[in-house]
Amino acid sequence: MTDLAAATALLARLVSFDTTSARPNLALIDWARAWLEEQGIASRVLLDPASGKANLHAVIGPAVAGGIALSGHVDCVPVEGQAWSGDPFTLRQESGRLIGRGATDMKGFVACMLAMAPAFRDRGLARPIHLCLTFDEETTMAGAPLLVERLADGMPPPAMAIVGEPTGMGAVIGHKGYASWDGWVSGVTGHSSRPDRTLNALEMAAEAVVWLRGAARRLRESGPRHEGFEPPFSTVHVGTFNAGSVLNIVPDRADFTFEMRYIPGEDPEALLGELSAHLERLCAEPTPSGRHARFGFGRRSHAPALDLPEGHALAGLVKRLAGRNDAARVSYGTEAGFFARAGIPAIVCGPGDIREAHQPDEWIAESEIAACLAFLHRLADTLAQD
Repeated sequence: MTDLAAATALLARLVSFDTTSARPNLALIDWARAWLEEQGIASRVLLDPASGKANLHAVIGPAVAGGIALSGHVDCVPVEGQAWSGDPFTLRQESGRLIGRGATDMKGFVACMLAMAPAFRDRGLARPIHLCLTFDEETTMAGAPLLVERLADGMPPPAMAIVGEPTGMGAVIGHKGYASWDGWVSGVTGHSSRPDRTLNALEMAAEAVVWLRGAARRLRESGPRHEGFEPPFSTVHVGTFNAGSVLNIVPDRADFTFEMRYIPGEDPEALLGELSAHLERLCAEPTPSGRHARFGFGRRSHAPALDLPEGHALAGLVKRLAGRNDAARVSYGTEAGFFARAGIPAIVCGPGDIREAHQPDEWIAESEIAACLAFLHRLADTLAQD
């Protein structure tokens, strides 16, 4: 069986697991562990008791410093409400395309990692390759930090990391950080004819949304800039707002969600602190009812920014392995920032086109899988030469 055929067969198996983020992932992780064991490769299943989900970590080669981690998440986004032309969880091959949920984002890279595992095993590596599978990248980003903190259990951690999000096998050396929150405001309900006895939570929450809109404008007009990103400044976005039931009842609860996609060097906690101070001032104001509003925030997810210098050795290595000399920065987030935050230089490079991610009839080109396999063969050759 050729490398491409092996990777395609593995991708079909990976796609068959419905690992949308609201569902458990243990069936896929247990299958991957068993498959690696059949190849004579030991792995660890790192269970998260809080979610019941798991990461997987395997090390191929000697237990020495200086290895490279290959990392991919195995969760994917839902298919409900999308117009698929076939079963999203059955891989289809059509005109050089491999179609299925997660084929691009990012089970295609995971299939390449697993398909290459026997070659890594037999290559006589002088430095190890770490295979890393993570959970919940699409929602809370909870999996990657738990995995990264366990990489050094019983052996040196990898010296560098390649996160295989779809980049068309180009090197992505930087991406924005991502932070998102749930916000809520609590007031006092009652009939709208007696506003003196009530406190409108919707209006108070709307003040927060207006403040966030102003913060987004300030960042756009006068905030720090980092050229190479599109747009080259941090952004703030309010995504949902829920409050009220009928017009003549004053709402006593309002909920909203918001996010910040920030350039390297910015601190999302500063934004949250300023918004909190704004709401504190509003809640301190006297109201006709003599009541005070309350508010709070809950963290939804956070992914640190990535900012690898273009002259870094890892950037040079990935460019050479890919046979390309370009490097890019992107505005979406990945798990690479967690490796970098832990002192492990990281880069993003993987097969597929990010524009196909999350789409109905999501697909990855067979040529992209082939290019990724060739890249990984060259990586094995490099690590065999120490």
